[in-house]
Amino acid sequence: MSLTALAERPFEFPQPIPVYLINIDRAADRLAEIERQSGELGLRFERIDGVDGALVPREQWIDVDHRRFQRRHGRTILPGEYGCYRSHLLALRRLLANGDDMAIIIEDDVALDKDFLDRAISAKEAAPTADLIKLVNHRWSGFHARAESPKGDIVGRCLFGPQGSTACYLITRKGAEKIVRSLSVMSLPWDVAIERGWDMQMSIFTTRTNVLGFGPLRGSTMVGWRRDYRAAKSSAWRRIPAHLFRTLDFFRRIAYVLATP
Repeated sequence: MSLTALAERPFEFPQPIPVYLINIDRAADRLAEIERQSGELGLRFERIDGVDGALVPREQWIDVDHRRFQRRHGRTILPGEYGCYRSHLLALRRLLANGDDMAIIIEDDVALDKDFLDRAISAKEAAPTADLIKLVNHRWSGFHARAESPKGDIVGRCLFGPQGSTACYLITRKGAEKIVRSLSVMSLPWDVAIERGWDMQMSIFTTRTNVLGFGPLRGSTMVGWRRDYRAAKSSAWRRIPAHLFRTLDFFRRIAYVLATP
């Protein structure tokens, strides 16, 4: 069935594609805000009870390669990063368990919009081979356009990265299977790891502009403050392997962006 037909098919829920919202219990104010927005727009979502990394002692963390993270990223893992990583994996596993062919994953600090589902589906029509399309980013350096969607969004890839943010993305079942298989053990922050399509043998695209903005509670970060990142950073000489890793990834990203699929 075509994506256009999918969008027009009547469902028991009022949108053509499932939406999974990642939210932790401590962020009740964010959940209330999303519920208010979704109620006004007539949208539904399935809440994913996320992992609150601040409440899980480091010695109880699971499926984490601390040494590899240190080598690749040049610092230790923040509790919020651990929680974010585990929460997104929970969302993807829920998608697979529910049998969805495709879904949208959102974080609880986005501002919903009545057109974002249509724009997301339209972006998939413009990039039919995509396993994942990032719909929200912080950066678009060296954007390489591939196609324009029927809704007017430009879809492509970026020569430079990471682009940051996994606040909203469209993911297919095949893409979720690949990510769950490839990223089951944490060795990078989620927003860095999920862009590395060349490593996971995935087709990943991004929209040139954000399909969703951020809500009023975005400032109440659940990952970490700037001072936390500074405190976690290793000494200069211990960050050398991370610099080498990023340099190699830079060239691999360029080759990936310029590839046809």
